[in-house]
Amino acid sequence: MLHRPARILCLLAGSLLAFNAAHAGPIAPSDNTHTLLQEAVNGSWRSAAHKARDQYRHPIETLEFFGIRPDMTVIELEPGGGWYTEILAPFLYDHGHLIEATASMNTKSNFMRRMVSAYDAKLKADPSVYGHIEKMVPFAPPEQVKLGPDNSADMVLTFRNAHDWLDHSPATLDAVFKAAFNVLKPGGVFGFTEHRARPFADAVESSKTLHRIPEDYILEAGLRAGFRIAGVSEINANPKDPEDINVHMLPPDLSGPESDHAKMQAIGESDRMTIKFVKP
Repeated sequence: MLHRPARILCLLAGSLLAFNAAHAGPIAPSDNTHTLLQEAVNGSWRSAAHKARDQYRHPIETLEFFGIRPDMTVIELEPGGGWYTEILAPFLYDHGHLIEATASMNTKSNFMRRMVSAYDAKLKADPSVYGHIEKMVPFAPPEQVKLGPDNSADMVLTFRNAHDWLDHSPATLDAVFKAAFNVLKPGGVFGFTEHRARPFADAVESSKTLHRIPEDYILEAGLRAGFRIAGVSEINANPKDPEDINVHMLPPDLSGPESDHAKMQAIGESDRMTIKFVKP
């Protein structure tokens, strides 16, 4: 899993060379950034169950890798139950802007309506944490993908959503990448994590059956959209994950037979790619 075939390394090398030619290198997070992230991660509004997943999701390390700062305008795509919103909202509360891109209550999907309703109730229940979220952008690929005015955001973030877009079609995934590219300012970051499939697996098939995408496919999608690859991290890698099982069989879902639960628990959550794309 940690071994990258030559084709992936070539993709990385070419893009990183182009990126480094115009940039002095990654900026280390300020003490204030790290402190504010730590305070958000330790927040009393986060449940014990959510905090228990930090060991797999590494929120501080991931957001620092993306280069987040507390004065940024950040768009979070499809926040689901709000696991990352619990960290982003208080972190950006005083000096930044958090925009949530999520489906509206008019969506045809009963599942999405229930999720949006629960998410909306979560935000309204604790204005001291979530009261500064700037706005909600209707986002329902492939019908709605525009994220706001061009060149208006510093960072767009997505956490384990891309397989849903690819399930619609490769064109839908490309449309989301292009929407992220368009809304970002020059130098803006598209921070991307996703369940990882085995290298060069059939992307559409592995997305539909396993909810995973090969890393090489995502790197190429970013380059097609116009991004440079500023960095690839193994922060969220899991070498115990065989990458050939449906991610929902692993924790926290454990959707397989009970006889497999102990084995899945021993593996832990899925192996994930973590990629920092930058708009030139």
